[in-house]
Amino acid sequence: MVSTSSTTVAWIDASSGASGDMLLGALVAAGAPLEAIQSAIDLVSPEPVTLRIEEVQRNGFAATRVHVEVADSSTHRTWADIRTLLAPLDGPVRSRAVHAFTLLAEAEGRVHGTPADDVHFHEVGALDSIADVVGVSAGLAALGIDVLVVSPIAVGGGQVRVAHGSIGVPAPAVVELLRGVPTYGGPVELELCTPTGAALLVANATGFGPQPAMATEAVGVGAGGRDPEGHANVVRLLVGEMVSTSSTTGDSATAGGTALVIETNVDDLDPRLWPDVIAALLNAGASDAWLTPILMKKGRPAHTLHVLTGAERADGVCREIFRQTSTIGLRETTVAKHALDREMRQVEIGGHRIAVKLARLDGELMNAQPEYDDIAAAARALNRPIKEVLSEAIALTRTFA
Repeated sequence: MVSTSSTTVAWIDASSGASGDMLLGALVAAGAPLEAIQSAIDLVSPEPVTLRIEEVQRNGFAATRVHVEVADSSTHRTWADIRTLLAPLDGPVRSRAVHAFTLLAEAEGRVHGTPADDVHFHEVGALDSIADVVGVSAGLAALGIDVLVVSPIAVGGGQVRVAHGSIGVPAPAVVELLRGVPTYGGPVELELCTPTGAALLVANATGFGPQPAMATEAVGVGAGGRDPEGHANVVRLLVGEMVSTSSTTGDSATAGGTALVIETNVDDLDPRLWPDVIAALLNAGASDAWLTPILMKKGRPAHTLHVLTGAERADGVCREIFRQTSTIGLRETTVAKHALDREMRQVEIGGHRIAVKLARLDGELMNAQPEYDDIAAAARALNRPIKEVLSEAIALTRTFA
């Protein structure tokens, strides 16, 4: 069992993609009680659903597969139907499950031009997928995970057959769900990331990137149903205690160390693109990114893009700058950096989890900053002004002092 005396952190290796059953298997293998997961599913499922554990091998690696056994059902449920089914769940489990299904409904709605509440989920609305979402939500809650970081996600390639025919991988709903999330094609010609898997990762992740600084206490390997030759079709889950250093947030430029500032002047990029450019650079591993307005020769208005990163991530960050902007050259400067020790914690408002970044000096709390995206999402869900939710979250952070 993972220690709850401090921040519990988990990292998901999604280099083989993700699906609901793979995530379930990883959670059970890492110590999530099957009884708690089954009880949550029983609470909401309108028909019997049974979970069965099987120890398998995938390309020579031992893994846990969770079979979701249901009776044949042709019922197609809307998001409004599913939301009613989820009502009896405990607050934290319900919050996770509702968030995942909301993302699914919104993604499917954008793909098909349908209001989210009217989306008919087809496969996603089937009993096994409801069990996947509720089961993963219950498993994460049972492990007491405060911070969940997900690696860049492999989506696969080739074609996949869905209710509307054969389409290319990644499926349109997966593309919508993974907007702004680091992903890549391959490494095999199969669908590696399903819509349910994508929704669960996005709904529960507090960040995306490499494994954070942590003392690993439990490892779970969850298997998918296929076992393609030369490819381990698994999800790995590492769970442990967060190590309170400045590198915990993914910033490789530690206190007293050095970092790189990569810069370029850009005068021919549509300014509406800049927010997405900066978001892409942060997802690529940059510690920070910002713009400075400048005036170039012949009076041309322009911007200088500044990106702060550790040396080991510089190649990937430079590549992303070239991909996202119109620049054809970069300059690089080594700088000294002094940073406070940082850690991620969480507060809860109305059943909604809000990540909080803490900064300490010699153990004394200097700053506590709630994540704005979490604040905005909670405010929308609770139909409250953002400023009220922000004020309440800041007040709750005082308990971390």
